[in-house]
Amino acid sequence: MFVKAIKPENAPKAIGPYSPAVQLGDFVYMSGQIPVDPATNELVGGSIGAQTHQVMQNILTILESRGLETRHIVKTTVFLTDMNDFAEFNKVYAEYFEEPYPARSCVQVGALPKGANVEIECLIIDTLKYEKPAERSCCNGCSGCE
Repeated sequence: MFVKAIKPENAPKAIGPYSPAVQLGDFVYMSGQIPVDPATNELVGGSIGAQTHQVMQNILTILESRGLETRHIVKTTVFLTDMNDFAEFNKVYAEYFEEPYPARSCVQVGALPKGANVEIECLIIDTLKYEKPAERSCCNGCSGCE
C-alpha cells in the first residue's frame, strides 16, 4: 500500500476511525489535533493559550516520530470556536514557528470534538531525504549554494 499510517505511541489516541497522520511519498497529512493530554486522553482545559500549547505539543510528537520539525509544515488549518480568541491563540502559535512561516487558514466553527476550543491540522513535506544529499554536494562558491 502506498499510504502509511503514522500512529506514535506517545500521541493522543484517535477518537474515531482515522489515523493521527498518513504519509504518501514525501507528503504527510496530519489530522486535526485537539488539546488532548496523551497520558490521560482527556481534554486539557483552561485558556485558549494553554489549549494551543497542548495542540502544538501533540503536533510536535507526531512530527518527531518521523524525524521532522515544524519547519517541514507547509500549511496549517486552524479551527477556533471563538474568533475573539485569535490574538491569544496567535501569540502561542507564533512561539512554535520561524520564517518562512507555513501558509495558514483560520476559521471559526460551532463546536469541536470533546468541547475543545482549538484544533489544528497540518500538511507536511518530508524533505529529509533531499536535505542530506544537498548538504554533502554543496561546493564553495557554486551558484547552487546561493
